[in-house]
Amino acid sequence: MPRGRLITLEGGEGAGKSTQIRALGAALNARGIAVTTTREPGGTPQAETIRGLLLDGEPGTFDTITQALLHYAARREHLRQTILPALEEGTWVLSDRFSDSTMAYQGYGAGLGRDLIDALHSIAIGTFKPDMTVILDLTADQSQARLEGRGEDRNAYEKLDQAFHDRVRAGFLDIARREPDRCVVVDATLPEAAVTAAAFEAIEDRLGLP
Repeated sequence: MPRGRLITLEGGEGAGKSTQIRALGAALNARGIAVTTTREPGGTPQAETIRGLLLDGEPGTFDTITQALLHYAARREHLRQTILPALEEGTWVLSDRFSDSTMAYQGYGAGLGRDLIDALHSIAIGTFKPDMTVILDLTADQSQARLEGRGEDRNAYEKLDQAFHDRVRAGFLDIARREPDRCVVVDATLPEAAVTAAAFEAIEDRLGLP
């Protein structure tokens, strides 16, 4: 049986990753591909516990290095318990965030830098990377407008200031520039159906579909 593929969706707050994962999962199912959807931090009971530690409460509960360590602790369990078994069974995995988020948020946004995050990645999960990453791009202003429109309580990252989210966006775009064979950037301000179509076209072009 052919190995499954890991496709990750990345981007700033309010970019529509969860919505697009549902739509892309349905589109892949329609092509006869078995799909499982998951998220980070999370994807296993243990990793969901870490998610609560990271996202609940106020910014500054943990320092930046502790945040990065917690994200990679959750990611290692997510990869070991959920992602790799699915891929080995031939299932395609769609994940709402993966390692690029730690690079963008802690590496660029909080200033830890690429070298430290790269070293942590190597220790925690080795050379593993997604087969493809779709980065849903929108400005920090657009992100804030979407968050305000939701009218929901914000998590610890959503409460951080616009300058932080500007750096996060720049980080995602730099990641895409450095790894064009893996990453594709899609304008997240387009209508939902247009975002899905652009992302699906990129998946079909790069990974090949039945």
